[in-house]
Amino acid sequence: MTGRVAVPLPKAYLLLNHGPTVLVSSAHGGRRNVMAAAWNMALDFDPPKVAVVIDKATLTRELVEASGEFVLNVPARQQAAMTLAVGTQSGREIDKFSRVAVGATAASVVGAPLIEGCLAWLECRVIAEPHIQQTYDLFLGEVVAAWADPEAFANGRWQFADAARRSIHYQAGGRFFATGEAFDA
Repeated sequence: MTGRVAVPLPKAYLLLNHGPTVLVSSAHGGRRNVMAAAWNMALDFDPPKVAVVIDKATLTRELVEASGEFVLNVPARQQAAMTLAVGTQSGREIDKFSRVAVGATAASVVGAPLIEGCLAWLECRVIAEPHIQQTYDLFLGEVVAAWADPEAFANGRWQFADAARRSIHYQAGGRFFATGEAFDA
C-alpha cells in the first residue's frame, strides 16, 4: 500500500461515484419543477428500475409524491452552470424554467417534462415504498420510457466525441468532473 489519508465520515460519500448528476423533473396540477440530484443509480434490468434521493423540503418531492412520476434527465458538461443553478435555487421561490432558461418538452409516457439539451432521459413511475421514502428520502422508479441523444449514445455505449457533451458528476462546493475516456481492460 502506498499510504492512505483519513476521510471524515460525513464526507465518505465523496469517495463513491454512483452515477452522473441528473436533473429530476416533475409536474402535477399545472405546476412543474426541476432539481439537480447527484445521488441516483440504476437498480435493475427487467423491468428497469432506478433510485434517486429527493429531499422532503423540495417542490420536486411534493410534485413527485402527488403525481407518482418523474424524469431523470442526464445533463451534459455544457449544462453544468444550469445544473448548479437549478440545484441551488428553490422551485417554491422561482420558476426555474423561465428564470434559469431551462428548455423543456413533453415526455412520451409521464407528465413530467424532458429537459432539452440533455444526453439521456428516463421517464419513471414511482414504485411506492413509503418507509424508505419517508425515512431516507429515497425514491424507486420503474423506467417506462428511455431516450438518448444518438450522437452521445449508440450501439449500447456512451460515445463522447465532444468534450462539452460528456455527462457530469457533482463533487461538492459547485465543482463537477466530466466522464472520462472509455477503455477496454
